[in-house]
Amino acid sequence: MSKKLLLKNAHIDGIRTFDVYRKNGGYASAEKALKMTPEEILEEVKTSGLRGRGGAGFPTGLKWSFLAKPEGVPRHLVVNADESEPGTFKDRYLMEHLPHLLIEGMIIASYCLGSNASYIYIRGEYSWIPDILEHAIEEARAAGLIGKNILGTDFDLEIYVQRGAGAYICGEETALLESLEGKRGNPRLKPPFPAVKGVWERPTVVNNVESICAVVPIIDITGAEYAKIGVGRSTGTKLISACGNINKPGVYEIDMTITVEEFIYSDEYCGGIPNGKKLKACIPGGSSVQILPANLLLKTIKGEPRYMNYESLGDGGPVSGTAMGSGGFIVLDEDQCVVEHTMTLARFYNHESCGQCTPCREGTGWMYKILKNIENGKGKMEDIDLLWDIQSKIEGNTICPLGDAAAWPVAAAIRHFRDEFEWHVKNPELCLTQNYGLAGYADPIPVPAAE
Repeated sequence: MSKKLLLKNAHIDGIRTFDVYRKNGGYASAEKALKMTPEEILEEVKTSGLRGRGGAGFPTGLKWSFLAKPEGVPRHLVVNADESEPGTFKDRYLMEHLPHLLIEGMIIASYCLGSNASYIYIRGEYSWIPDILEHAIEEARAAGLIGKNILGTDFDLEIYVQRGAGAYICGEETALLESLEGKRGNPRLKPPFPAVKGVWERPTVVNNVESICAVVPIIDITGAEYAKIGVGRSTGTKLISACGNINKPGVYEIDMTITVEEFIYSDEYCGGIPNGKKLKACIPGGSSVQILPANLLLKTIKGEPRYMNYESLGDGGPVSGTAMGSGGFIVLDEDQCVVEHTMTLARFYNHESCGQCTPCREGTGWMYKILKNIENGKGKMEDIDLLWDIQSKIEGNTICPLGDAAAWPVAAAIRHFRDEFEWHVKNPELCLTQNYGLAGYADPIPVPAAE
């Protein structure tokens, strides 16, 4: 049984309310933190090894340490709740069921960073959640945890909820800040980075919902104890949004020491694949990370078990590995069509491109049109190489990572499932009524003999 830090009280009736949250130990970490110095809190977060849970996996304490502190200039914490990555819904679960956990984390982080006005930027599609958050904020305010002189200290804090208009691009921190300022959500050129010039050109830290929530148990048990959970640089627990062809979709909290095979097939987690079907592929970190066939998902190219952590999932790089990403774990069984899924993702990224960068604006639409032709039996063999060429010219050539997010799924699909693309081209009529199936994707990868 994995250790629970964030979801340990999620099953308690009424945990969404202040009274029940407080009764079960809520805000004890905030009380503890306000008796510490900001420097001591920062050191605990650094010691914990916490990495950003929004997808990039950058060390949170290090990010906080970059925050500029010019004299007389306000600083801000902005929580990125624009959870728009397809396959990811863990932040929604936290905000919907444990809003006070997020608020407590914001109090601690804001105090550490010197932010007296902090913001939650939430995606427009989560239309019902701002009401939950705003009610929880008012409950915390009534208890003296938000406002002037919190818990008798000289620390003041206001928390505001800002609704986005529903744009994937606003998950990128600088586009989010543009939107928060009331502008079109276009990413900014960096440098300057938000830590120097963020919202309203003030020093700003932007962190994911799960990252800020994780600060609460770090202060509670100490950074050193938090770092003992997990393995290597994958410390603490991680929330995984599991969906697709599994018996038990949902949000799971893991300690990153379990194998991918255990996560998919054990009753404690996903419970296996329905109807006795075989595993074909998986996108383990949200739609923008590389899809892997079953044989590379369960074992690395070296034949070693693959684990549910940053290092193990990344083993092999883009050639034979993938990424933890945001933890959006999408499972595909033997009946799924990789070409169709890749086309669907390409359509999404084309729709969500802000259009600021030519490679992304033109390339995402081009890839979608080609994939649509292949899926509908109108593709040519040279289209596969053309797709490869287009994605390679998008990756690394845009202001923000949306271009990479659009290119990587296409590259990985062609790299690992090229035979399926070729089958579509060679069987233009059959592909309209039948899927390619499993082929050899579940067969073991031959491991080269040691020299």
